[in-house]
Amino acid sequence: MQTLTHADPLVVAGVELRSRLFLGTGKYATDEAMLGALEASGCELVTVALRRLDLDNPNKKTILDVIDWHRYRILPNTAGCRTADEAIRIAHLARSMGLSDWVKLEVIPDPRYLFPDPEETLKAARILVNEGFKVLPYINADPVLARKLEEIGTVTVMPLGSPIGSGQGLQTLEQIRIIIEEARVPVVVDAGIGVPSDAALAMELGADAVLVNTAVALAKDPALMADAIREGVDAGRKAYAAGRMPRRPDASPSSPTEGVSL
Repeated sequence: MQTLTHADPLVVAGVELRSRLFLGTGKYATDEAMLGALEASGCELVTVALRRLDLDNPNKKTILDVIDWHRYRILPNTAGCRTADEAIRIAHLARSMGLSDWVKLEVIPDPRYLFPDPEETLKAARILVNEGFKVLPYINADPVLARKLEEIGTVTVMPLGSPIGSGQGLQTLEQIRIIIEEARVPVVVDAGIGVPSDAALAMELGADAVLVNTAVALAKDPALMADAIREGVDAGRKAYAAGRMPRRPDASPSSPTEGVSL
């Protein structure tokens, strides 16, 4: 049976994606564990942090040598960049390597909580969009910033649910709801998802996709967790499409009471 994500494709920058689950490639114990998780997740879009690859040694294999480029769309990200200038340089590197004009933009100067810098993110996004990049910016769950990024031409906005790698779930639920309500580009909830129910909740709110890394990579069985989160994404999307029942302040009997004789 086809899942709803296959019948209900996500379109980013004119590209149709069947899966609404994006997966990161960091923190896996082995390449085999990572590849097993990618397979189980059903994802098509895979993020790779270029700053964390050893590109100086041409004889040393990297993640880019392990992942099948024909099967997965590589999304370079600027993780590890602290300023707009650093992020722009990494985006240019990705383009020169023939990876992609798509870039997940991260500008994070805060080493403890890893919150993205809104000013530097906006600055980098404006320059990269003008240079023809398809920018997917990682941001705090800030509806005003999300609107500004959309207005300058980013192809998504990617608000955090909670700090990167924390597994705290959607601590910014209300702000994400507002971003989804106002956005005219896909909203991808990124960071903080720890379990499938977190992913399902994001999709139930109306998010277009989620990006998950640590929850899968640090699970005891990464492939099994990837499969579980895939199912959470599918279930959440179906629930959103179905339309939930209205909330009520009081109870309502499941069986009709009119015409019932005692």
